[in-house]
Amino acid sequence: MNAIILCGGLSTRLGEITKSIPKVLLEIKGKTVLEWQLEKLKSIGVTEVVLAAGHLAEVLHQTIGLHKDGMDLIYAIEQERLGTGGAIKHALEYVSKPDEPTIILNGDVLTTIDLADMVKYLVADSDGIILGSKVEDAASYGTLEYDKKFHLKKFKEKEGLHQPGYINGGIYLFNAKAKKYFPVEKSFSIEYDVFPKMNDLYVYESDRAWVDIGVPERLAWARENWNE
Repeated sequence: MNAIILCGGLSTRLGEITKSIPKVLLEIKGKTVLEWQLEKLKSIGVTEVVLAAGHLAEVLHQTIGLHKDGMDLIYAIEQERLGTGGAIKHALEYVSKPDEPTIILNGDVLTTIDLADMVKYLVADSDGIILGSKVEDAASYGTLEYDKKFHLKKFKEKEGLHQPGYINGGIYLFNAKAKKYFPVEKSFSIEYDVFPKMNDLYVYESDRAWVDIGVPERLAWARENWNE
């Protein structure tokens, strides 16, 4: 299995916090976000990870190097802004097993899910599976709509409703066939330009703890409260 961590965003919502340090190197309870994520990937036998880097890529490379916690790191550095989908498409050119499934993690997400359990629900001939994480207040997120068999029907735009909901948890597991949905353009969104085209994508529903540390208040919460 291949693995990609998306860590090339500009992190504009974090302002000065990430002016000189990539978001994935921010510390949460004594570990960087990257270390938390590598630990998760190592638990499912991953030994090689492609870092889809861009903003402050040189800082990431100088700080982490080519090996970390027994894992080989490969840098897929964006020379221009590619968007979430373009970054994945670019990073897939660096994986060593292109015909195998690829697990993709957003570089600002922490979760307590068991990745091995998520992987076992991957249907071999499907497009893939995405994490559907429950949050108590889904007002600032888009939510997922899926049927009783966890087959994704659509992404619902942010509705501003302060109520629980299952959102895109920022972890995707794609079979190799998913690449056929990528546009020919270099820059595009995985959420808006790829997912709507996929007709055989499933949701791994989880009520386990989850946080996106991409805004100051959630970063502060994680630093105070995160407990794997």
